Amino acid sequence: MDFKILVINPGSTSTKIALYRNEKELFSASISHDINTISKYERIIDQFDFRRETILQELEKRGIKLEELSAVVGRGGLLRPIPGGTYKVTPKMLEHLKIGIQGEHASNLGGLLADSIATPLGIPAFIVDPVVVDEMEPIAKVTGLPEIKRRSIFHALNQKRVARLAAKDLGKTYETVNLIVVHLGGGISIGVHKRGKVVDVNNALNGDGPFAPERAGSLPAWDLVKLVLSGQYTEGELKKKLAGKGGIVAHLGTNDMRDVAKRIAQGDKEAEFIMEAMAYNVAKWIGAGATVLEGDVDAIVISGGLAYYQKFIDWIKKRVSFISRILLYPGGDEMRALLEGALRVLRGEEEAKIYEEYLKEEEK
Repeated sequence: MDFKILVINPGSTSTKIALYRNEKELFSASISHDINTISKYERIIDQFDFRRETILQELEKRGIKLEELSAVVGRGGLLRPIPGGTYKVTPKMLEHLKIGIQGEHASNLGGLLADSIATPLGIPAFIVDPVVVDEMEPIAKVTGLPEIKRRSIFHALNQKRVARLAAKDLGKTYETVNLIVVHLGGGISIGVHKRGKVVDVNNALNGDGPFAPERAGSLPAWDLVKLVLSGQYTEGELKKKLAGKGGIVAHLGTNDMRDVAKRIAQGDKEAEFIMEAMAYNVAKWIGAGATVLEGDVDAIVISGGLAYYQKFIDWIKKRVSFISRILLYPGGDEMRALLEGALRVLRGEEEAKIYEEYLKEEEK
């Protein structure tokens, strides 16, 4: 059976859309939004009408008939913690996306935009594996302070997709393999996938795990406390130091890894040392993940933009290849990951999850 699916992925200054017939891409477009136009809106949700109109205009320009659609799928936003999977967009989900229940992010618009197009057509709207996917085992959340627990915020959409690809390449299913999945982007997340669930993962946004191109990662606690108490920085500046201006940006002044690779090729020893230190950190967290699986690791799976940089991958391989085989899936195709999540439900391969079923009683 043929399914025609519209995929919507809102970013900070662009909205990516794509139309598929089953797995075949019919068209894709990245609609850029002028920064001056976007900055007029006080909150992310205030951009909803503007973004919806630009999507409809693009579809009309390409002669797309909305009534031919089978479903619309949008990128998931900052919802309450939920297990991985494909979720039907529901009233409580829409409410939480509108108010930014866990914070403001452009991805909050994904489910809202998908629903606004799908509902008048009488077809389903979905989101897939948002960054708040939480399948961590209780023991993985415990820290040395009862007031602080480890949180699951990571590149769930890409990690889940490449984990399924790796399982297929191993001749198995995702639900039967143990994998350590590494996403190498502006942030770095390292997830321990145990038979279809991410049972441990670093919080790739708020200061946990290896340092990354734009993020500081885990830091010595007392030194961080002293920095916070020094009075040198505002709360906003400190947040930026942890996520946005940390990591490679702090050390080398750029978040463009192509520029760093060029500097290394030209003999910049400082750039090479810092990049190797980042690879060292990644390898150390992979090793930690192997202990969670008690050494039973079917493969180490590496994806994201940095996976194209062979020298960086070689530094990691040198330290972790004794653990298991290494599978590379460079880049990250969020649009196809969203599509595949919707297709699994439409084809009856899995059942769409309902957001409300995972909320506390007082929130339902």
